[in-house]
Amino acid sequence: MRPRSGPTVEHRVLATRLRMLRERAGVSLQAAAVALGAHPATVRRIERAETGLDAQQVSVLLECYAVPGTEAEPIMAGLAAANLPGWWHRWRDAMEPWQQEVIGIESSAALVRTWHPALVPELLRTPAYEAALCRTLTAGPASRLDGRLELLAERQRRLRERGAALWALLPAAALHTRVGGPAVMAGQRAALEEAAHQRHLTVQITPLDFPPHPMTGVPPLHLLRVAAPEIGDRAVLEIPGARVDIIGDPAAVLDYRIRMDGACAAAPHPASPLPEGTGAPEPLEGGAR
Repeated sequence: MRPRSGPTVEHRVLATRLRMLRERAGVSLQAAAVALGAHPATVRRIERAETGLDAQQVSVLLECYAVPGTEAEPIMAGLAAANLPGWWHRWRDAMEPWQQEVIGIESSAALVRTWHPALVPELLRTPAYEAALCRTLTAGPASRLDGRLELLAERQRRLRERGAALWALLPAAALHTRVGGPAVMAGQRAALEEAAHQRHLTVQITPLDFPPHPMTGVPPLHLLRVAAPEIGDRAVLEIPGARVDIIGDPAAVLDYRIRMDGACAAAPHPASPLPEGTGAPEPLEGGAR
C-alpha cells in the first residue's frame, strides 16, 4: 500500500477510471461492496483515491464490472506506480493535511494560476521572504520551518524543470508590505525582476491606484490544470486563519477562472519593469514577465 501522503495524479486517474467503469456497467456502490465483501464506504474511498489501490480488490471490481482484458490489463499494470508515495512524502511532517492533496495535483499541473490580495504568491517567494513570513504567521519548531522552506524550493524547482506555466497576479501593495525588512524585500524584488527572463512565468502587478477588478476582495486563490481528462481543474481558495477549500465543482471553478481572466485582462500588460523601492508611497506601475 502507498504510504499516506496524499494521492498522486496517477492514483487519482486510476481511481476515477474505476468509478467510471462501475457507472458504465450500471453497478451500484452496494453491489460493488457485496462483490468485495466490504462496506459501500470502502468502494467510495477507493473511487475518491482516499485509500491505497489493493490489487486483489481492484481485480474483483474489474470482474464485477465485466471489464474486458484489453481495458483491465493497463489498469492492473498501473497499480504499482499509482501506489508509490508522492515525491513530497519526505516533507509530510512539515505540511498541513490539505497541502498533501493540493501538491499532489500541482505536481502534475500544466498550468498554475495564482492570486494573492496582499502578499507575493507562494510559488514566487524567495526562501528569506517565506522564512520571515512563516515566523510571523505560524508557530513551530525550527525543523518544521526548515522542512517548509525545502518543500517550497522543491516545488519551485519541479515546476520550472517540467516547463509548467505559472501565471501570477498580485497587487503592488504586496511589494509595500515589508516582510522581513528591506533586505528581504530587495531580494524578493530581484527575484521578481528575474522572472522576466523565465519563459514559462508570467507576473502581473496591479498599481496602488488601480480600480476594483473581478478579483478584488477574493482571498488567496490557485487554479490548477492537469493534462488528464479524468481530472478536472481545481480551485484552491485559502481563507486565512479559517480553512482551505479545494473546489472541484466545474461550475464553481469556471466562475473563478472567469474572474481571474477578467482581472488579468484589466491589469497592466506583463512587460513593464518593476518599480524601484519597496516602501515608496507613489503608485507602482505595470508588471513583469
